[in-house]
Amino acid sequence: MSTITRRALGLVTATVLATVSLASFSPAQAHELRTGDSRNAAQVQVQQTGLQGYATMNGGTTGGAGGPTTTVTTASAFVSAVSSSSAKIVRVSGTIALSGMVNVGSNTSIIGNSGATFTGGGLNFDSDRNVIVQNMRFNNWSDDAINVQDASTNLWFDNNTFGTGYDGALDIKRGSDYITVSWNRFNGTDKTMLLGHSDDNGSQDIGHLRVSYHHNWFNGTNQRTPRVRFGSTVHVYSNYYVNIGAYCVATTMNAGVLFEGNYLENANDAVHIGEGDSDPGRILSRNNHLVNTSTPASSGSVAGVPYGYSLDTPSNVKSIVTASAGAA
Repeated sequence: MSTITRRALGLVTATVLATVSLASFSPAQAHELRTGDSRNAAQVQVQQTGLQGYATMNGGTTGGAGGPTTTVTTASAFVSAVSSSSAKIVRVSGTIALSGMVNVGSNTSIIGNSGATFTGGGLNFDSDRNVIVQNMRFNNWSDDAINVQDASTNLWFDNNTFGTGYDGALDIKRGSDYITVSWNRFNGTDKTMLLGHSDDNGSQDIGHLRVSYHHNWFNGTNQRTPRVRFGSTVHVYSNYYVNIGAYCVATTMNAGVLFEGNYLENANDAVHIGEGDSDPGRILSRNNHLVNTSTPASSGSVAGVPYGYSLDTPSNVKSIVTASAGAA
């Protein structure tokens, strides 16, 4: 990006930002504008311009836009600030040590100031709707960093950084739906992202678990990026995978995965069709850029996705994602 910089974004007033159109910029330029280090609560509406994938559907995802803004620096203040279901923007400053899983209410935007970190615990979304989590760091979680369950819908997890912890970094399960996971960085995670928690939960999951994963940086992860049960069509596109341990994507229990336009480097065992005791799923792997990686498998037929999107040139995905993924 040349004349448009993240720093310049901080010089634009909130009034002007409310009317900015990013349509004339490339996807990478628009993303850098959306995620400038000088973001404030008034910019939340502009950030919605960059939302892609399933979270744009079913009425869309706006988080706490229009609600009051609170800045928190302690665990007790954070727990109180996110508990209700009324519209609210909660900004996080500094490092907050959470105890266990914190229940987050609907209609919430959780936005980290530069360097904002959760440690020790994680966020729980249980039958919630319309939530955004952006620009947060997660480390040393005692259960999951983020757990989404029980038909939670319309959530967007964007520009976060995940270190390592006990279990999943970002698990989505039990009939949850219409979710986008974008521009996050996962550093050395093991059980990174589960989609669908068990083989015997088809009655709740079939027809749901519609998730888009795009422009994420899987940096030395081991597995589950993602591991999918039942969901169809799960869209995994324009992600950067590097130095992967066990595998990238597993498709099981008749899930349908569209795996396209990704950049895979040192990720030789990219696709598992079936995993553990789970029956195989379906996957269409196409237009991926491969470096020291064998061709990802395809199996069965997979439907397209019901929204418009554009792929970056696969060979450019590495530079695009490493320039902008993760928290500031």
